[in-house]
Amino acid sequence: MMLAVATLGFAVNFWAWALLSPLGPKYRDSGELGALTESDVALLVAVPVIVGSLGRIVMGALTDRFGGRVMFPAVSAATVIPVLFLAFFALDSYDLLLVGGFFLGLGGTTFAVGVPFVNAWFPPEKRGLATGIFGAGMVGTAVSALTTVAIWDGVGRRAPFLFAAAALAAYAVLAWVVLRDAPGRQVPTTSMLTRMRATVQLPITWQAGVLYAVAFGGYVAFSVYLPAYLKTAHGLTAADASNRMAGFVAVAVIMRPLGGWLCDRFSTVRVLAGCFAVIAVCAGVAATNPPMDIRGTAAFLVMAAALGAGSGATFALIAQATDPAQVGSVTGLVGAAGGLGGFAPPLLMGYIYGRTESYAIGLWMLAITAALTLLLTLTRVRHLIDDREESVA
Repeated sequence: MMLAVATLGFAVNFWAWALLSPLGPKYRDSGELGALTESDVALLVAVPVIVGSLGRIVMGALTDRFGGRVMFPAVSAATVIPVLFLAFFALDSYDLLLVGGFFLGLGGTTFAVGVPFVNAWFPPEKRGLATGIFGAGMVGTAVSALTTVAIWDGVGRRAPFLFAAAALAAYAVLAWVVLRDAPGRQVPTTSMLTRMRATVQLPITWQAGVLYAVAFGGYVAFSVYLPAYLKTAHGLTAADASNRMAGFVAVAVIMRPLGGWLCDRFSTVRVLAGCFAVIAVCAGVAATNPPMDIRGTAAFLVMAAALGAGSGATFALIAQATDPAQVGSVTGLVGAAGGLGGFAPPLLMGYIYGRTESYAIGLWMLAITAALTLLLTLTRVRHLIDDREESVA
C-alpha cells in the first residue's frame, strides 16, 4: 500500500512537473508569444528541470528528518500554486511562463521524498525492485505528453493545468490520510548542514551521481526535448512527436523496475555496465540521423530501455552501499545530479542546432559520455562494491 500510494504521488507530481514540455513547440509554431527561437523553447522546458533537480538536495534531507508521511502531501499541495499561476496569469507571457516554470520545478523534488520513504519499508534484498517500481512513477511525464496538447486543443488552454492542480490537491489529501512512515525509521539527530557535509564526502554520492546524471539525465533530456527534436529534425507534427515521446517514456518506465530487479539477483556492476554500453551504441546510431522508420525508432526505444534500466540500477546501487539513515540525503544529491544531467542537454542541443542545423554533435557527445561512464562503472564503482562487501563480511 505504501509503495503504491508513493508511486502514484510521484506520477502525479511528475505530470505537473512536465506540463510545459509538450507546449514548447506549440508556442514556437503558433507565434502567440512572438518569434521564439529553438533556444527559447529549450529554456522554457528546461527551467522546471533545474529547479526540481536542485530542490531534491533539500527535500532529501528534509525527508530524512520529517519522513515521507509529512513531505509527500506538503510538496504536492505546494505544487498546486505554480500550476494555478500558470493557468490564470502566465499563458500569454513568455517571461511569466519562465517564472511559473521555475516554481513548477517543486513537483520534480518528490523523487527525493519517495526513495527514502520506500527504501525504509523493504528489506535490503527487495529494495532494488521496490525503488525501481517507485521510479516508474516517472510515467507522469508520458501522461503529460499524451494529454496536455490534446486537452489544450479540445477543452481550453487552462484545462491541462486545472486538471493537474485538481489531481495534486486530491493526492495531497490521500497521502495525508493513508501514508505512514515505516516502523523503526531512523531519524537523524544532527543538523541538516552536518548531514549534508557528511553525505558529500561519501564516495557513493559522487559515483552514483555521475551514473544517474547520464542515465536519468538522458531520460529527462529526451522526455522534455524529444518533441522539439522530432519536429525539427524529422518534420513530425506536434501530436505525432508527443506520441512518440510518450512511447519513449513508456519503455523507460517499464524498464526501470526491471533494472532494480536485476540488481537484486545479479551483479549491479554488470547490469549498469550493460546499460551504459547500450546507451553509447544507440546514441551513436541516432547521431547518424536515420529516418524515423524501424531504424531510427528502434535506436531511440532501445536507448530508452537502457536509460530506464540504468536509472533503476543506480538506486539499487545506493540501497546496497548506503546506510539507511543517509539514504534521503544521498538520494537528494544523486537525484539533483540526475536532474542537472537532464537540464543541460536541451539547452546544448538547441544551441548546436542553431549554429549547425544538425543535432549530430549533441548525440555523439552523449555516446562518448556513456562510454566514459561505462569505464567508471567497471573501475571505481566496482571497487566501491567490493570494499562494501568486504566491510560487511
